[in-house]
Amino acid sequence: MNSWCRAWLLGCIVVICLFTSSQTVSAQEKFTDLHKSEWAADSIYYLSDRGTVAGYGNGRFSPHVTVTRAQAITFIVRELYPDLNPLGEMNYWDVPRTHMFYKEIAIATNKGLTGGFPDESFRPDSPISRAETTAILTRAYSLVEGNQSVALADIEGHWASEPILLMASNGLIGGYPDRTFGPDQSVTRAEYAVFLTRVIQFLRADAIQTQDWDKLLSLMTLGEKAGQMLMPDIRMWNGTTTTVVNEGISRPIREQHLGGLILFDKNIVDIKQLTSLTYNLQKQVGDIPLFLGVDQEGGVVKRIPGGTNLPGQMALGAGGKPERSLAAGQMMGDELKALGINVNFAPVLDINTKPDNPIIGIRSFGSSPDLVAKLGVASMQGLQKSGVIPAVKHFPGHGDTTVDSHLGLPVVPHDRQHLEEVELKPFRAAIRSGVEMIMTAHVAFPAVESGQMISQKDGSMVPIPATLSKKVLTGMLRNDLGFEGVIISDAFTMNAISEHFGEDVAVKMAVSAGVDIILMPKDVAGAHQTLVNAVQKGEISKHHIDLSVKRILQLKQQYGLFQPGVSLQSKLQNAGNIVGSDKHRILEKQIAEEAITLLKNENNTLPYRMKEGDHIVIVAPSMEQAKLMERQLSMTEVKQHFTVESIILDSRNSMKAIQSLNKADFVILASYQFRSPINVHDWAGYQALIDQLNREYKRYTLLSLGNPYELLFLRDAKSGIAVYGAQEPNVLAGMKVIFGQLEALGTLP
Repeated sequence: MNSWCRAWLLGCIVVICLFTSSQTVSAQEKFTDLHKSEWAADSIYYLSDRGTVAGYGNGRFSPHVTVTRAQAITFIVRELYPDLNPLGEMNYWDVPRTHMFYKEIAIATNKGLTGGFPDESFRPDSPISRAETTAILTRAYSLVEGNQSVALADIEGHWASEPILLMASNGLIGGYPDRTFGPDQSVTRAEYAVFLTRVIQFLRADAIQTQDWDKLLSLMTLGEKAGQMLMPDIRMWNGTTTTVVNEGISRPIREQHLGGLILFDKNIVDIKQLTSLTYNLQKQVGDIPLFLGVDQEGGVVKRIPGGTNLPGQMALGAGGKPERSLAAGQMMGDELKALGINVNFAPVLDINTKPDNPIIGIRSFGSSPDLVAKLGVASMQGLQKSGVIPAVKHFPGHGDTTVDSHLGLPVVPHDRQHLEEVELKPFRAAIRSGVEMIMTAHVAFPAVESGQMISQKDGSMVPIPATLSKKVLTGMLRNDLGFEGVIISDAFTMNAISEHFGEDVAVKMAVSAGVDIILMPKDVAGAHQTLVNAVQKGEISKHHIDLSVKRILQLKQQYGLFQPGVSLQSKLQNAGNIVGSDKHRILEKQIAEEAITLLKNENNTLPYRMKEGDHIVIVAPSMEQAKLMERQLSMTEVKQHFTVESIILDSRNSMKAIQSLNKADFVILASYQFRSPINVHDWAGYQALIDQLNREYKRYTLLSLGNPYELLFLRDAKSGIAVYGAQEPNVLAGMKVIFGQLEALGTLP
């Protein structure tokens, strides 16, 4: 076989490798023959991850093999026009329609990227020169002259001097030590990868700097775009909790080009560890930073140990002061930003109109649409002032439900007028006030979306929830309410979605409906491939994906995520000064104290004035809560000596409880109802204790630690207060009210 045939055959093998390797496979490919081409390795892997180049198999990339004209065009076409079909005919005698590179050469010719020779040949298998490489790249990417000056001794009078100088002026090429460029030298696969990568990354950096998101989108692969629309959790890997960057995180960030991550308490040890984790996570990505989010609502839903744990949204509702809600949002945001978190899935804008709602309750500001709107917008604006993105939730409203969407599929049966007057009010207010991100509810609203689907769980017909409904998200949220920001789904791991619809179907439905970001897909790689396949099959348009990704990019820029960060040492020092600071603890205390609400106070039972030697009995649902109450009681300013005994409310120790109550001078009967059906709460046990205390004329108070609905189910309670959360600041403030050191100023919200 002569040398021309060997070169032609090698070129065929190279391009066959290129076109039989999918993006996913190429992204995972590792090359073992780059040891003499380390200078080009980053570029080779960059293009490999983009699906532009691939190896020969068995770890071979062959970086020193020359690139033919056909191969060089193939790389460019795969980058710029992967789905374009050629228009018209070509007249190259050496590229017949049956030629394996015909399509790519035809596209490049039609686009004016390349041309033939005077003898009407294209010479597809001839090595491409450095000069022609620069000419093709400058045509393909419309480079403009830069401000760098490079003197090259061997390009004067050369036909390609203009494109060579154009690339050199932007710092994309340089000369050899003898100030020559070698324009007629052939280009190896390694060199070509470096040339192409430099141009792409240069133009991407310019697009980011100038905030030209359409230009950046044109330089992103479909895989990159799909990745921006995914925000998985990283709680566990290989059976252990994830608290540092490991392969279980870095691989999906790299291979699925993830746009964000949500962190949970499993990922968090302390301030130093979390700050280091978020810093190192951002180091895993290229030029597009990550959304890093948490659910830091305050109160019962919190993630930051050692941080300031605000008393919760219903506590703010009981206080009723928008300025406190604004300060609380800003304080939370200041701490989250210091820790490297840039998205907070808060505030909750659900209106808790059902006492038996198993999942919202004290997470809501209250049952009044106007109160929720007023305090919710203030909290949202506080987060915005701190530089953290608030993601208000759960649209169109999860408050009027009796099913937890983590466990099942709730339905809100009200008509559209009711939705307008109640559920939608806070969201309208937030949109008018400039909210940039809204989280959807896995809740069905038949008045808006009447469609049903067959459940994959049991074959029954189930309603389509808001997260998957185009009528709700595009029709109502986008068109009717005028929301132009980012729509993020609630977690796809929740049963309302995962049990009934299946992730592949749900991902396509959600994005088609209007969701921009899928939160917590169970199978990250599968969800990513679902989106890619849906676009390639025409099930979801490229334009639709581009609109979502553009919204995401704009929001990241708006909050400064593209700005270069400070050093880890500076971040650690800043976080240590901000998180849990004295200033924040004072605000926490103020909110808790202003929230305490007197539910009932017959015969002026409260306040109870402690006497020397009193015996206080605490009755609590759990030992953890009993110990919390003991600790907070010891922190009050009661001067008298007293003893404390705690009893866990349990049918097995009823005799001990009765004996302890007989010896009590004062009883604190604590109730905690949250995240469990209200009708299965131990109302009978509490009623029996209240009846006994009343019979014996004991002084007592009912201490509501959770959802403050006890008096709807208990009769004849003489005294009661609500603190809206079983957290330290709430309980301490409650103890101070019980023993006369504070006045109960809150109002049931």
